[in-house]
Amino acid sequence: MRVVVAGSHGLIGSALVAHLRGDGHDVVRLVRGTARAADELAWDPDHGVLDPAGLAGADAVVNLAGVNAGSRPLTPARKRAVVASRLRTTSLLATTLAAAPDGPRVLLQGSAVGAYGDRGDDELTEAEPYGSTFFADLVERWEAATAPAAAAGVRVTHLRTSIVLSPHGGALGRLLPLVRLGLGGRLGSGRQFWSWITLHDEVRAITHLLASDVPGPVNLVAGADRNADVVAALAATWHRPAVLAVPAPALRLVLGDFASEVLGSARAVPAALTASGFVPDHPDIATAAAWVWAASREH
Repeated sequence: MRVVVAGSHGLIGSALVAHLRGDGHDVVRLVRGTARAADELAWDPDHGVLDPAGLAGADAVVNLAGVNAGSRPLTPARKRAVVASRLRTTSLLATTLAAAPDGPRVLLQGSAVGAYGDRGDDELTEAEPYGSTFFADLVERWEAATAPAAAAGVRVTHLRTSIVLSPHGGALGRLLPLVRLGLGGRLGSGRQFWSWITLHDEVRAITHLLASDVPGPVNLVAGADRNADVVAALAATWHRPAVLAVPAPALRLVLGDFASEVLGSARAVPAALTASGFVPDHPDIATAAAWVWAASREH
């Protein structure tokens, strides 16, 4: 299979490219600026530039492009950058695929379980409505931007990614160093549900969906546990205590609107993914934490 990947240098994208190539797939990476390698295709989403000829012959596009929403404080300017980076890339890909009859007929589009907002203990399948947070509104607009491709008969799958557990970067980038020092603990009340999946299973799930006819939103989730239990499982794997807590007001002060993603509760259920036949290798938080520990020792 020939797969075009946007956002190939991020945590998920780089792991996905390696996984796809390991499975024998041909991968083309969309890059800003000048293409400098045979496996690169230049594009400029900010100015709506993408040569449809570069997509000819490809089977699918995976779009993971977007500014990291959690790497800096969400100032008004940063919010605009987060939104624009997602809407521009998605709109350009969707309109290009819609107008290219010989182009890819599958678009796996990055999205997030932030779609549901703060929903307490409710189990959230893909049928649930959008929430009312900044990120829920963003996801609604982000997913709507794929409409031209879907209307043209392209199978569009929205990858509603949860917290991706990895020893390097991602959601654990700031938490794991504290856990290793024995300074980890619950965030806020610790009772909020964190939906999660290991990076290993994330790329397996995306690869699975390339060949599975599952349109619409798909919760990329292996499990959902309370924040305190996730931190405790990680700490236990490193044989460290997890007794310190970070008060919710402190998180809101430091993280601003992104605190809603840390303190909010989203108990997402992988209904569509499970129905498609996908089985995670790390189905519970104990095995997931063990994988994170083992993977951290490989580097």
